[in-house]
Amino acid sequence: MFEESRSIIKQIVSNIPETAYGVERQMLIGDLVSRQSTEERVIIKRMLDGFLMKMFEISASDIDLGGFGSQGKIWYRIHGTKKPDATISVFSYDETNVLIQSILLERQRQFLYENRNLDFSYTIFQEDQMHRFRADTYFDLDQIALNMRAINADVRPYKSLEFHPNVNRVVSLQHTKEGLILVTGITGSGKSSTLDSIMDMNNHSIDAHCVIIASPVEYVHKSDKCIIRHREVGRDVLSFKEGTVQSLRQDPDIIIIGELRDPDTILTALEVTDSGHKVFSTLHTSSAVESINRIIGEVPPIEQERVRNRLGDVLQCVISQKLVQSIDKKRVLAKEVMIATPSVRAAIKNNNTSEIYQMMAESGDLGMTTMEQDLKRLYLQRKISLEVAMNFANNKRRLQQILNLAQTGD
Repeated sequence: MFEESRSIIKQIVSNIPETAYGVERQMLIGDLVSRQSTEERVIIKRMLDGFLMKMFEISASDIDLGGFGSQGKIWYRIHGTKKPDATISVFSYDETNVLIQSILLERQRQFLYENRNLDFSYTIFQEDQMHRFRADTYFDLDQIALNMRAINADVRPYKSLEFHPNVNRVVSLQHTKEGLILVTGITGSGKSSTLDSIMDMNNHSIDAHCVIIASPVEYVHKSDKCIIRHREVGRDVLSFKEGTVQSLRQDPDIIIIGELRDPDTILTALEVTDSGHKVFSTLHTSSAVESINRIIGEVPPIEQERVRNRLGDVLQCVISQKLVQSIDKKRVLAKEVMIATPSVRAAIKNNNTSEIYQMMAESGDLGMTTMEQDLKRLYLQRKISLEVAMNFANNKRRLQQILNLAQTGD
């Protein structure tokens, strides 16, 4: 099958004019791909599916191919480390251009040409199993590159996150009917997995309605006690903002906004939360304090005072997390937790967010912890090395201080 796929791809490549460059070249490739028979496109698709299914054999979280940077190789990220697969032969740029464009719909190709980037979801149906991937394709020096991340087939049990009982009450609809909960971290830190665990816990514990607005939809929840709607941006709804506004007319108890990526979405999320709904979302920030500052800083200066006060009222919890390399060469979750106590709310409203870190450090009994405290915990439990703990600390000096205190017994 591999050789048959390669032969079809080479035949398509042979028809690409040498004089075409940039987006025009990609558009010509797309036109050639669209002329292929359904059978030929299925054969090409099976080649990519084979590369994707290998991810489960080698415990890879991501695959990268295409574009100038890949140098014709297929790259896999395994336990945090990304390397090319030496067992797969090298492709030319145009061969990977054809391979990637073959799995896109005509509408998706046009969006890619116009925006130079496309987020989408991809599914492989194999016997009784459904394997889902989050995909991003983009331009890299006029060539098309692709990253795909495998979406876990199973949700991580909520209890395995080991949150404090106070955090459990905040994220559970049974105990708290409203408020904004943020899960933050850099790309690949497991934010979506944590949100899925929280949603799964609610799904099996309380009768409710949840609307998930995502780009793209990753894990697909099966309604149990909750009726769960999945709305993919660009497919089921035009934007995060529109999906959030529309959800108000859909009688939701929980609204999950995939990402607070622009001022309009931030303002809409705050308004929806202020109306008495329970809202979860994510930010690409590495700490709780940075998350608060980012939300306030993203909106126009004239809106910042109003946003600061509203955020102080509706924010319930911020969970900032990182996936760090463990001693056994796998990855373990390190997390920072901030709960919006009256003191934290006052600090937000009074623009004294610099005080919040110390409040978190001194409120372990309430369920709060700083990233440095959690890295210390993982180090003392011998799950991570000292070097890894220092590398992932937001405040390396503070981590060194609390480690020194632990060693002296103070």
